[in-house]
Amino acid sequence: MQQTNIQTGQQGEDIAAAFLTSKGYTILERNWRFKDWEVDIIASRNRKLHFIEVKTRNSMRFGKPEESITREKMTHLKNAAEEYQYRHPEWKYLQFNVIAITLVNGIAKEIYLIEDVYF
Repeated sequence: MQQTNIQTGQQGEDIAAAFLTSKGYTILERNWRFKDWEVDIIASRNRKLHFIEVKTRNSMRFGKPEESITREKMTHLKNAAEEYQYRHPEWKYLQFNVIAITLVNGIAKEIYLIEDVYF
């Protein structure tokens, strides 16, 4: 049975959270929302706050997962991060990351962490 985009996205976020935890990150929030903006994962590591966009694909038919992230999406991520930092001023250092996950038959074939994304 084919997964819906929502199910694929949820599975990808679950995989990303487990991956980040295994790399020493502490997950602080998942699907944090402010207005129309959403951050998939907010995590901390080494006294730095990480805002993480997760992209998951079931095939390469439409390109790699990370290639689907638009400038507009990254602007929304930045706006949400500014609000989060305003509400949590104890965080002085921020970083934006992307996790791209490719699934094959529902199993993560590739997990690609792109750290310190600038836009």
